[in-house]
Amino acid sequence: MSVDPLSKPVTAFDGATRLWEGALVEVALAVKAATDAGAAGPLLVFDDATGRVLDLDLRGGTGDVVRRLVALPPEPARSPSAPRVAAEPESGTATGAF
Repeated sequence: MSVDPLSKPVTAFDGATRLWEGALVEVALAVKAATDAGAAGPLLVFDDATGRVLDLDLRGGTGDVVRRLVALPPEPARSPSAPRVAAEPESGTATGAF
């Protein structure tokens, strides 16, 4: 099963102020409108599931933005109870307990 990238829950901030939260397509269009209106920024969009910052291509009109989002590959579904595994440390990185 995969997750539709357009409906992925995300949250956008304009500086320290929450701008919009909801489905990726809605948030992307809100960020596009804020950018076009001259928002002070920085404008950041976070994936609600992972906390990672998303890099959105906001060039062109709203139709262009949506077309690029539609072209994103679907993400694998993730069990909310599945443990997250930390990445292996790079070689030469200390791994001792503190």
